[in-house]
Amino acid sequence: MISCCLPTLLAQVSVWELVSRAKPVPMTVFVILLGFSIFSWAIVFSKWNSFRHARLANQQFLRAFRKANTLETMAVASEQFPESPLVTVFDFGYEEIARQISAKGTLRNKLALERSLQLAISEEIAKLERHMNWLATTASVCPFIGLFGTVWGIIDAFSALGLAGSASLRAVAPGISEALVATALGLGAAIPAAIFYNYFGHVIREMGARMEDFSLEFMNVAERNFGD
Repeated sequence: MISCCLPTLLAQVSVWELVSRAKPVPMTVFVILLGFSIFSWAIVFSKWNSFRHARLANQQFLRAFRKANTLETMAVASEQFPESPLVTVFDFGYEEIARQISAKGTLRNKLALERSLQLAISEEIAKLERHMNWLATTASVCPFIGLFGTVWGIIDAFSALGLAGSASLRAVAPGISEALVATALGLGAAIPAAIFYNYFGHVIREMGARMEDFSLEFMNVAERNFGD
């Protein structure tokens, strides 16, 4: 009887009314989940925008690099693409070449150049992965926070039922309603975070592969121009 009438009762009450009338513990759960959701969406929009600009800058920088006659020319032109992760790889490599040319007049230690390029790649990947752990935490933790709110709401509903002394819908509906809202908020925060964590992870791996390819291309140019 309760399960049949509950949807009708909930249809007459908005979600905002359920949240505003919630008791301290469910309200705390709602606020925590809302905080997770807001911060996660802020990260999503920030990452989406930065990755979009980084991809475009990578394409433009790579075209300019392949057209440049010398690395010196490209070093000056690279300042036009500050959002490109490839520029950091180029700068590390160019600085290592400049040090070796200044000290020995030629590129003798190719292993040092390779290490410099790898350090640049690691640094850029670390930047790209910044705040990704928050999306992973949101995706894994929020369902359990919502579950806690659900369990607490059910406990409260049964407690109200015991005090009422009868299976009254008015006695159990508020607790069950809060439980359902907590579940919905938990899933609403976790599902987008999981989706974008996986998507951004793919984007980061793709950019990492582009940087690895560029480091090989840079090594080829360096050996042709400055090798023994």
